[in-house]
Amino acid sequence: MTLTVLALADIGWLTSKLLRVTLSSAEWVLWLLVALSVASLALMLERGLFFRARRLRNAEEIAARLARGELEAVRPLIEGQDALEARVLRAGLQALPQGPAVVEEVLAGAMAAERPRYERFLSFLGTLGSNAPFVGLFGTVLGIIKAFNDLGAVAIRGSAIQQTVMTGISEALVATAVGLAVAIPAVVAYNLFTRTLKNRLSRAQALAHALVAAARNPRPEASAGARPVRGVVEG
Repeated sequence: MTLTVLALADIGWLTSKLLRVTLSSAEWVLWLLVALSVASLALMLERGLFFRARRLRNAEEIAARLARGELEAVRPLIEGQDALEARVLRAGLQALPQGPAVVEEVLAGAMAAERPRYERFLSFLGTLGSNAPFVGLFGTVLGIIKAFNDLGAVAIRGSAIQQTVMTGISEALVATAVGLAVAIPAVVAYNLFTRTLKNRLSRAQALAHALVAAARNPRPEASAGARPVRGVVEG
């Protein structure tokens, strides 16, 4: 302790104050990384269940019926579904009586409203994946500073010096390893969920374009069937 005080007396005031702070235990960094890891795993599970429960069923049949202009046949196929594409199509079908221009605007608004539901917590996973290694590196730096300070405060020679330095550095590197272990799954999950969201938005846009096209060019037989033919009925 006396050697440490003498060493601190030979350096600047600010450096000595900062050194006193960094010489405290860096174990809190490990606990922080463990807490972040638990939070990220919970969010990965929540997002995974969220995306899985909102898959669009009968996607090929819906696309085929929209391409043929069978809009009324699409309604029962998307009824009760909570998928992004289904919610967007329901909003568009409800706006059909107001004309194709309104339908197009409603579809765009529905997609913009649905997107935040699927992007929830993804920014946390992306930020954690980018910064967790730096948090671990910070813990490693603190550990190395403490290891060299302890080495300078103890009068040892020979192989004991190498043993003391290597032990302190190996303990400090644990923080970097933990930081990487936290970051890698977060990055993988972020990329996976982002790609899944991108695919669903692309499919929703394709179905929306098909709906707008069908609204602008209704089938002649559907229009004829919707209007009663007075001559035939009365005759």
